[in-house]
Amino acid sequence: MTLPMLVVAALFVGVLAYALFGGADFGSGFYDLTAGGAVKGAELRTLVDHSIGPVWEANHVWLIYVLVMWWTAFPETFASTMSTLILPMLLALLGIVLRGASFAFRKYAGTLGQARLFGAIFAVSSVVTPFFLGAVAGAIASGRVPATGRGDLWSSWLNPTSMFGGAIAVGTCAFLAGTFLTADAVRSGADRLAEALRRRTLVVGVVTGAVVFAALVPLTRDAPTLTDGLAGRAAPLVVLSAVAGVATLVLLLRRRPAPARVTALAAVAAVVLGWGVAQYPYLLVDEITIADAAGAPATLRALLVAVVLAGVIVVPALTYLFRLTQSEDWTHH
Repeated sequence: MTLPMLVVAALFVGVLAYALFGGADFGSGFYDLTAGGAVKGAELRTLVDHSIGPVWEANHVWLIYVLVMWWTAFPETFASTMSTLILPMLLALLGIVLRGASFAFRKYAGTLGQARLFGAIFAVSSVVTPFFLGAVAGAIASGRVPATGRGDLWSSWLNPTSMFGGAIAVGTCAFLAGTFLTADAVRSGADRLAEALRRRTLVVGVVTGAVVFAALVPLTRDAPTLTDGLAGRAAPLVVLSAVAGVATLVLLLRRRPAPARVTALAAVAAVVLGWGVAQYPYLLVDEITIADAAGAPATLRALLVAVVLAGVIVVPALTYLFRLTQSEDWTHH
């Protein structure tokens, strides 16, 4: 494997981690948003706070990792993407900031009205942010980010591929979060809440699957390079995603949310990996390849050293945090 490929593989690990862990985090906002009034939705909102409270900020480690890696290893494509897609990127950033601030402020609100306001901002931002990040992915995948960096500020992300990318991002985040929240509710002994979450997650899963299949038609015309890749080298991952998605739905139907978490993660991971494999060897589809976009070899080597160090220092701590929050002790705390 060449040096640029090693670096882009390390970069994509961060994309995958953010999609899975950050996705499950963002998706909880969908259930918060649709939980109902202050009394009706109190139990679900308490579960959301308890489930994501220790990890919601930690998950942004992966976004920072991806941006720094991309900026350092492939600087020209980073600059091109940021200049062309500055609007959806700024909107996603605004969503992340508002979401974090309102999640914290809601806990210390002085009145019910303030708590409702901060809760609404948290929930809406949780849905909006993955939509804009999905739109950015769609813009890159459909070849709308020129290597020169002077792409259209509007049509680059207001197009069929970006809109479907945003919708699929929101759906997969909600599906992941629903599966995890259902398992958390079962562990907490909140059987009625678990049953309600199970039903809603099943609906979200079916709708998201339908959106994914509906996207295949416009993608053929709007993103031909990506479509060819999905039908070719990425086809096994597409099949794996479908099988894992169906397995998750079956496990939820059989009221087995604990193993469903594993298949849900596999389904989303296969979708993200499929996107990466489908657009290979391009970094910016139809514009510039990974090899041509790479920076100086000395920089790439230094980055790989930093990745190894980060893996040794950061990954064990994050692993312990996630294990702790999924333990019985934490659930019944």
